[in-house]
Amino acid sequence: MRLDKFICKSTALNRAQSSECILAGQISVNGNTVTDVGFQVHETNCITLDGKKLIARPSRYIMLHKPMNMLSSNVDGDYPSLFNCIELERVEDLHIVGRLDADTTGLVLLTDDGRWSFDIIRPDKKCDKTYRVTLRDPITADNSAEVIARFSQGLQLQNEKALTQPAKLELVTPTEALLTITEGKYHQVKRMFAAIGNRVNGLHREQIGALKLDVAVGQWRHLTADEVALLATPTPT
Repeated sequence: MRLDKFICKSTALNRAQSSECILAGQISVNGNTVTDVGFQVHETNCITLDGKKLIARPSRYIMLHKPMNMLSSNVDGDYPSLFNCIELERVEDLHIVGRLDADTTGLVLLTDDGRWSFDIIRPDKKCDKTYRVTLRDPITADNSAEVIARFSQGLQLQNEKALTQPAKLELVTPTEALLTITEGKYHQVKRMFAAIGNRVNGLHREQIGALKLDVAVGQWRHLTADEVALLATPTPT
């Protein structure tokens, strides 16, 4: 991780204060003074502040049930930030793993472990995300097979050169479906249904990898060690 982030994670200093310490030459990594704020370090390195060894606090991993009309952002905007749902010390150190639109509800992961979140969102990891989709127009029995096949083969989205990666579409009712994708393009689910001439009226993410949402709207919990390990190594589809 970045040196300034490590200092935040091992002291009471904020990001600006950490940067000041680094630039002032107060930080040593494995015996060498480092003045580069973005210098990459590992928890196994010996990192000291004015000669005192720093030890990072354990990383935090959180599941949140995002309500409607909340922003996947660290700050409020046109709608309140979903961070308003979480009461924790140094909540500002957390970041969101895979954002949701303001009008989309469901499973959001938050952490202060950048390597863990990167492994989840990396395209080559092909981590499944499952959404429950409510549609404007019914998908009838007559054309359901064709629609399912188009999703599995990849769709051409507007302003995209390549087709989407194969996706799994499962019809629950003519106007409700479960869609599992491995990518995270901008407004991807909405754009996929737009590509077949339909419109998404409701969108809810209920699963990431093997982790299913299991808390009430607006509530959150810490992930278990087993859940953290499971998402660190998603199984390619």
